[in-house]
Amino acid sequence: MNEACKSIAPYQALALQTACHAVNRCAGTAQARERMMDNIGRVHRQVLASKAFIGPDLKLVVAPEYFLTSYPLGDSLPGWAAKAAIAPDGPEYVRLGDMCRDAGIYFSGNAYETDAHFPGLYFQTSFIIDDGGRVILRYRRLVSMYGPTPHDLWERYLEIYGLDGVFPVVDTPLGRLACVASEEILYPEIARSLALRGAEVLLHSSSEVASPRLTPKDVAKRARAYENCAWLVSANSGGIRDVDIPESSADGMSKIVDYLGEVRAEAASGETMAANATLDVAALRRHRRKPGMGNVLSRQRLELFAATYAGSVYPANTMLDDKRQPFVPERAHFGARQREAIEMLTARGVLARD
Repeated sequence: MNEACKSIAPYQALALQTACHAVNRCAGTAQARERMMDNIGRVHRQVLASKAFIGPDLKLVVAPEYFLTSYPLGDSLPGWAAKAAIAPDGPEYVRLGDMCRDAGIYFSGNAYETDAHFPGLYFQTSFIIDDGGRVILRYRRLVSMYGPTPHDLWERYLEIYGLDGVFPVVDTPLGRLACVASEEILYPEIARSLALRGAEVLLHSSSEVASPRLTPKDVAKRARAYENCAWLVSANSGGIRDVDIPESSADGMSKIVDYLGEVRAEAASGETMAANATLDVAALRRHRRKPGMGNVLSRQRLELFAATYAGSVYPANTMLDDKRQPFVPERAHFGARQREAIEMLTARGVLARD
């Protein structure tokens, strides 16, 4: 029997709330790469210490969105690709694989990543590495305000990777795992697409504002878990250092949410392992197979919405030229496309003028 098909015993998961040590002010690529390796080494030590405290059944760790590099600020697309984007077979993944073998964990994080098919560009990539050190899932962020996505290169990207490469789900001894990146938690279609491909545990690397009030992302985490009958492990930064924004602007509220939308563990601010909890995937599977009003995943009527979703708001292929070849735009490209989408929605009567 496939190991992933056996009954899954409950295990501990951790949304590791670690600080981001940014590479933005690094003098060049070499210094940036050195800092990235230092960041991995620090996370490695934190994972080992967390496992010593939580216990040997800690099997899954999720890191925040910017744990390797921070975010591009003022860099051109090729400039950030050269400074901070890692190769799919690069030494950073090798080092992270060493950490997973040493700690005996599955690890999910988010990084800027190059792709030989799209030179000069990068994708924001959520990944999963297994306890043997292998990258077993790679998900490229689909909705981004200021960065390239597969949707911007849609026809070419699908030719290369297919739709399963856009919405990947991996079957593991910890359940069927998938990733949602950062603000994509606000877009229910992404989590739903993954759930309908079998995802049971959604791994959410984020970097977001924390507040004593419910934030949009915090509401969305509960909603995505409940409406998809899925576990959600969401890791936020424990502050972003060495950039101009105040350090604690993205700090706190990492959490684990169960398939009923209940928060099982939540961190406050600062670097912490407080957001750890037991995940019971077997209980989730029983819930998904039980008829009743609470089984909302089985009650989806997708045909109702097919016509609505057949249209377009923000168009695809905006970074392919007339010959369907990728091109590298200026940063202003993204804002211009959004303004065009707003005007199109206004012309269609979806948006009303003042």
